[in-house]
Amino acid sequence: MMANRSKMSTKRKFVADGVFYAELNELLTRELAENGYAGVEVRTTPHRTEIIIRATKTQDVLGEKGQRIRELTSVVQKRFDFADGAVELYAERVQNRGLCAQAQAESLKFKLLAGLAVRRACYGVVRFVMEASAKGCEVIVSGKLRGQRAKAMKFGDGYMIKTGHASQVYTDMAVRHVAMRQGMIGIRVSIMLPHDPKGIIGPKIPLDDVVTILEPKEEPSPESLLQEQQAAEDRAAAAQAAVIQQQLLAQQQAAAAPPAVDPNMNAGF
Repeated sequence: MMANRSKMSTKRKFVADGVFYAELNELLTRELAENGYAGVEVRTTPHRTEIIIRATKTQDVLGEKGQRIRELTSVVQKRFDFADGAVELYAERVQNRGLCAQAQAESLKFKLLAGLAVRRACYGVVRFVMEASAKGCEVIVSGKLRGQRAKAMKFGDGYMIKTGHASQVYTDMAVRHVAMRQGMIGIRVSIMLPHDPKGIIGPKIPLDDVVTILEPKEEPSPESLLQEQQAAEDRAAAAQAAVIQQQLLAQQQAAAAPPAVDPNMNAGF
């Protein structure tokens, strides 16, 4: 499938890339759920395809002596018809798991499977996210939470933008399905990332409605301006007086010096 990409039309290539990413993400989500899987990035170069797996527990993803990552590489290579050595899998640690919606959704999923109360588990996730310097957090859990009647519960804190371009840039969102004994429960975690000029923990682009008011520059008083002007005039007058004094001294030295004797007159010419 991926080996014949060079012969495809552009439209088919985009569709194939999307299907490849969706299937790969589904495989890794199921396989690495307990290892804090937080997304995948596919980088295609002319010589090979690099797949970067983001997770909170990278050592578990790699496995003992790299065995697990080699097994995953083999599975991906055989499923998508890659040539030998044409695909490489790497594991990358999530810098701040408190700002990663996928990691928090997986955490909440395993808390619910372990039997923790829904309200307590959700408030724990919200508090952990807000302590990680997020601007806002929202957790929605829906399904048969208690009893036979299905309902949705919403937990939130902070500031959350849901419309416009800022919601696409600043909001990290993840959805997970939990197969509980009473039925399927849906989880959605949304995190409003903070603004970061360096682009490490959040977007570089500032929000449209954030206005930064700079402190005005301190204006000098008229008295200080007059004093500076007078001091400059005094310095100029002192420099001019020094130049005149040097000229007078040079004239005095020239007048006091004996007249120069012409060597031709001494020779009798």
